[in-house]
Amino acid sequence: MRVALPPPAFLVVVVVAWLALRGPSALCGAFYLPGLAPVTFCEPPPPQLEGSAGCKSQIELFVNRLDSVESVLPYEYDAFDFCQDATEKRPSENLGQVLFGERIASSPYKFTFNKEEKCKAVCMKSYDPAKAEDKNRLDFLKKGMQLNYQHHWIIDNMPVTWCYDVEDGQKFCNPGFPIGCFVASDGRAKDACIISSEFNKKNTFYLFNHVDITISYHSGKDENWPGARLVTARLEPKSYKHTDIKKLTCEGPPMEIPADFTGKLDVIYSYSVKFEENNNIKWASRWDYILESMPHTNIQWFSIMNSLVIVLFLSGMVAMILLRTLHKDIARYNQIDSSEDAQEEFGWKLVHGDVFRPPRKGMLLSVFLGQGTQIFIMTFITLFLACLGFLSPANRGALMTCAVVLWVLLGTPAGYVSARMYKTFRGEKWKTNVLLTALLCPGIVFADFFIMNLILWVKGSSAAIPFGTLLAILAMWFGISVPLTFIGAYFGFKEKPIEHPVRTNQIPRQIPEQSFFTKPLPGIIMGGILPFGCIFIQLFFILNSIWSHQMYYMFGFLFLVFIILLITCSEATVLLCYFHLCAEDYHWWWRSFLTSSFTAVYLLIYAVHYFFSKLQITGTASTILYFGYTMIMVLIFFLFTGTIGFFACFWFVSKIYSVVKVD
Repeated sequence: MRVALPPPAFLVVVVVAWLALRGPSALCGAFYLPGLAPVTFCEPPPPQLEGSAGCKSQIELFVNRLDSVESVLPYEYDAFDFCQDATEKRPSENLGQVLFGERIASSPYKFTFNKEEKCKAVCMKSYDPAKAEDKNRLDFLKKGMQLNYQHHWIIDNMPVTWCYDVEDGQKFCNPGFPIGCFVASDGRAKDACIISSEFNKKNTFYLFNHVDITISYHSGKDENWPGARLVTARLEPKSYKHTDIKKLTCEGPPMEIPADFTGKLDVIYSYSVKFEENNNIKWASRWDYILESMPHTNIQWFSIMNSLVIVLFLSGMVAMILLRTLHKDIARYNQIDSSEDAQEEFGWKLVHGDVFRPPRKGMLLSVFLGQGTQIFIMTFITLFLACLGFLSPANRGALMTCAVVLWVLLGTPAGYVSARMYKTFRGEKWKTNVLLTALLCPGIVFADFFIMNLILWVKGSSAAIPFGTLLAILAMWFGISVPLTFIGAYFGFKEKPIEHPVRTNQIPRQIPEQSFFTKPLPGIIMGGILPFGCIFIQLFFILNSIWSHQMYYMFGFLFLVFIILLITCSEATVLLCYFHLCAEDYHWWWRSFLTSSFTAVYLLIYAVHYFFSKLQITGTASTILYFGYTMIMVLIFFLFTGTIGFFACFWFVSKIYSVVKVD
């Protein structure tokens, strides 16, 4: 019998070598492949191209929700009483944008292509603290500055960035800018106060009521297409104490709001805009300056190499077992004239009559496997499409929309796997199995999500899902996913049970006393360490993108780590399963699932550590929301990793018992 090195490990080596030769561009390029067409702008009066050829002279600035690293609660632009568009219109939002709480709306900031504006007024807001409504609006604005809430503006489907210098002479371009900064009574100031040395009065708020916007464009005159395409949009927030809305100079002292201010206050918002031609940047690569300023590409490569070392170590262990130990085991077991002692020397053959004995709680295990299969296929397809550029940051909400739609449509494989495994476990309550597969895990996720949504509703956050959207999600669940699960279960129950290579004895064999390391709990705890070691660096960037509002775009790295995680979960589970069978412990069904799924427990521990060490989140509601959403992530990861480990172990056990001769 010859057993070669597992092919997945070899493929990972080849892929990583190819990526190392190609460099980071192989991992994070091709953002504009599908569905995003460039918009051409031209100076007024528009030429004959206006309208018919899609040439536009007016540039619209859209505003998105405001969020903060110190709070999980995002708010709509209107909540802070900024200048609003009288003819407010909202572009259509996809399901992913709604679930993420994005609320894009038009703004009163209107530009004409290649027409500069200097210190132009937008609107004036007046506050009289004697009036309860004005006082509440002003207090909410102060709270936003105190918690460092950030604007997110969009021009031509591109974020307006605030670029500033960071350490080592590098420039960081943030796709957002603060609404203001606050200097506390003890002299401590928010990071945004570094904009000007004038922001130094204690117990004072400084409102950024002016922005200098610079829009760069790529001219197409030399490339046989008329007009221009916008390639960058940058701004610098400023604070000016305007006194007369009709005579703005954009000079003088900053807009100060003392914390104990009691008099009337007028806030005038203004802007300046200028245009620059830049033919060095192509439209298809206009996001590069934002993504390249996001740090840590080197750390990502370190993460890959770290994961690769773990995979090679595990692959070597598995190969050694398959090529040497297991090969010798099978050779000795299959000797016709072998003695009884020789057969007793190795323990895993002794449990051949019990190794396929149906597990306890087989119903629950089969349900978990069905849901895990659904999540695995959904994740694989989503990441693959993201690598091709279909789900890039430029296509807002596409990633979440794709994941939800795929999950809904993949009810059939979930029902099929659950029913087939349940029938293999000799289960007879098929109706209960189908209902639990369709409702149990999705029901837990929806209940958690609904409770979090109630908190967001109470707090008036823009992340609160509208009631109509909740009904639409329920309709997709019960109208599409559940029937597809029933269809899959129907075909699963029609199939014959999976045939095992050996027969099961009627009387269970007694399991001998186990050592500490072959007992269930220590093995399960050890089994999750190596898979988590492969992903914890990547996990840091994912948590940063979710909770610290950093842009995540390295889907090539993520897909590679996903493949490495599959291999690691499979090999670690197979390795421990072999050791337990050698110790004559044949209860491997649940143990194989829990060994790899225990990685989710380490994920939870890391999320707790991340909350206390990296985040600045304050407030009870934000804390509850963080851990509520984290539990959803942990449950999904639990099902996904457990399913991978189970089926790897199932294949391994079936394979080794199919090649050994049993009397």
